[in-house]
Amino acid sequence: MKDYVFATKQRQREMFIPLRHPPGHVQADFGEALAVIGGVERKIHFLVMDLPHSDACFLKAYPAETTEAFCDAHVSAFAFFGGVPVSILYYNTRIAVARIMGDGKRKRTRVFSELVSHYLFEDRFGRPGKGNDKGKVERMVGWHRDREQYVPHSGIWMI
Repeated sequence: MKDYVFATKQRQREMFIPLRHPPGHVQADFGEALAVIGGVERKIHFLVMDLPHSDACFLKAYPAETTEAFCDAHVSAFAFFGGVPVSILYYNTRIAVARIMGDGKRKRTRVFSELVSHYLFEDRFGRPGKGNDKGKVERMVGWHRDREQYVPHSGIWMI
C-alpha cells in the first residue's frame, strides 16, 4: 500500500521543464492588427521572427498573409539578423505545411521546400493547437498587435 501511495503521489507532482534557448534558433509566426496606412484604417498581417536566446526580434507587415509575403519576410529577416538561423519553429501554416501526416511529420508545400532547400535551415513545427510550443513569438505577436506603434521602414502605424 505504501508503495502504491508513493507511486501515485509521484505521478501527481507538478513537473517543470527548464526553458533553454540555444543561439541560432528562431520562432516565427504571423499575426494580424489594425493599421493606419495613408490615413485609412485597415487590417494588416505581419510576420514576427524572434531569437529567444538574444531577444532579437524582426517584424515586417503585409496587406495579406500570402506565400510571397512569407518568403519575402524570411529574406528580409535573414538580412536583418545578418545570417540564416540553424532552425525555425513555425506554427502549422498552410503556406509551409501541405499536410500533417499520421505520424506527426509534415509534408511541406513546394514553395516552402524550395525556401528550406535554398537557405538550408531546419524547419520545426509546433503541435497543432498548442501555442505554448512557441510561446516567445506568440507573446511578441500579441505585444505588437496590442500597442499603437510605428513599424519601421513600412510607413505603417499599427493601432
